[in-house]
Amino acid sequence: YDEELAKLPQTGHVPIGKAWLNAKFYIVDAHLNPVPVGVLGELVIGGVGVARGYLNRPELTEEKFVDSPFTAGERLYRTGDLARWMEDGNVDFIGRIDNQAKIRGYRIETGEVEAKLLSVGGVKEAVVVVREDQ
Repeated sequence: YDEELAKLPQTGHVPIGKAWLNAKFYIVDAHLNPVPVGVLGELVIGGVGVARGYLNRPELTEEKFVDSPFTAGERLYRTGDLARWMEDGNVDFIGRIDNQAKIRGYRIETGEVEAKLLSVGGVKEAVVVVREDQ
């Protein structure tokens, strides 16, 4: 996704602060290499509070939970969040790398919704659009 990052806006949206308690934040490129301050990358989370994976979803666990290149034995959770380090050490959330949306606090995969719609008899095409209503 490195080429795609260059096309995204370079301005922040939500400063989400710093990792706390037993969590660690890393901002990395597609190869899990750390990126410098101000450069866009994926926010990954490490530390003892990171789950072992998704219940009954081995394929998703393999995709989202990876071994840390930073600390031996540590697992990292790939959030899919596009972020960057700010000069003061806080993390600036920019948006999503994938097609996941957050609606009323729930993470929704728009592709899964489209697939379910396509499984309905008579439906030939489906598009899911996330929009903000007042």
